Amino acid sequence: MASLSAVCICGATTSITVSHRYRPKPSHLSVLPAVPVLRSSTKPFNHYSPHHSNNFLENFGLRRCFRFVNSISTPSSSSSSITSSKTVGEDDDDEDEDDDDDVHHNGSISSKSWVDILPTQLRPYVGLSRIQKPIGTWLLIWPTMWSIALATSQGHIPDLKTMILCGLAAIPFRGSACTINDFFDRDVDKMVERTKSRPLASGVISPVQALLFYGFQMLLGIGSLLSLNKFSLILGIPFLFLFSTYPLMKRLTYWPQAYLGLAWNWGIFFGWAAIKESMDLVVTLPMFIAGVSWTLVYDTIYAHQDKEDDQNVGVKSTALLFGDSTKQWTTGFAIACIAGFALSGFHAGLGWPYYVCLAAAAGHLAWQIWTVDLSSGDDCSNKFVSNQWFGAIVFAGTLVGRLLT
Repeated sequence: MASLSAVCICGATTSITVSHRYRPKPSHLSVLPAVPVLRSSTKPFNHYSPHHSNNFLENFGLRRCFRFVNSISTPSSSSSSITSSKTVGEDDDDEDEDDDDDVHHNGSISSKSWVDILPTQLRPYVGLSRIQKPIGTWLLIWPTMWSIALATSQGHIPDLKTMILCGLAAIPFRGSACTINDFFDRDVDKMVERTKSRPLASGVISPVQALLFYGFQMLLGIGSLLSLNKFSLILGIPFLFLFSTYPLMKRLTYWPQAYLGLAWNWGIFFGWAAIKESMDLVVTLPMFIAGVSWTLVYDTIYAHQDKEDDQNVGVKSTALLFGDSTKQWTTGFAIACIAGFALSGFHAGLGWPYYVCLAAAAGHLAWQIWTVDLSSGDDCSNKFVSNQWFGAIVFAGTLVGRLLT
């Protein structure tokens, strides 16, 4: 007490640092309640881990408070110089919407994310399945849609029932693929900047819960397709094996993107079988090779976001394999992609509009490859997401080429 009096009399400024701790709402009292605290914008580190952000804690009525008081003027001072950082997680206005695991922002319905209307317990599962980021679902849907349109009789529109069933099934199948990927990668994801806030890596969801959720999504996907013919269902079995084992490939080979291409484009065989109840490899195999080559383009670009972290933790990818030669390699894959589509369309007897759209698709791939900044994670992500439009262009060409044949 005597020391404090001495400080006040001399007019000295004392620097005090306040450590953080968790407190239940609505209490937000600082350990120095009499001192006014100014607020500044501090961005939360992530959305899941209680070790990095208070968003998850807020969902359960808790708040982590970080208050740093740089200087406190004594009563004898003529002016006060007091600065502090805000409570972490209070302002998410500048949140990066392309962040891999942007599931919710501040736990309120007024946030930018639709996920905030869901019950708190469901939000981590949304992050696990990536439902809020549909690009992966589109990349899975398009090969099946191409094949269904390709198998349609000349002058007719594709079977809408089959398209709807396959489209609906793609949502849980893609979610289960993401879930099993995060299950196998949960320890690796903790060491990668972009993925360490994922629900499994941060501990919000347990491995057992993830496996149960994986099985639930698989049942939903399979159930959506039970009304299709038996041949297509049997042909779908290799697909289930491929996407369930894909996460292991990045530990075994530098070509996990090629293995992903096998899984993500298996719908080309499945879609044809769902319409024809048979298989014509002369038509479907060139398109399948084109789809795998396409996947090698977009997923190699995507993998460049994590190449430094992957190298540090020992995870393999074509981004690491190709290095500075990535654009040359992806150009080769793009050529193989367009050639495969052209050969498939020729054998299927598609009309000239197909080739016009194919030229537009080739221009889209060329734009991606030669304008992407492989050192920019944001640009790699943007180019990756743009592939939903590549798929749409090819589908439009297949549809119109079949109708006008």
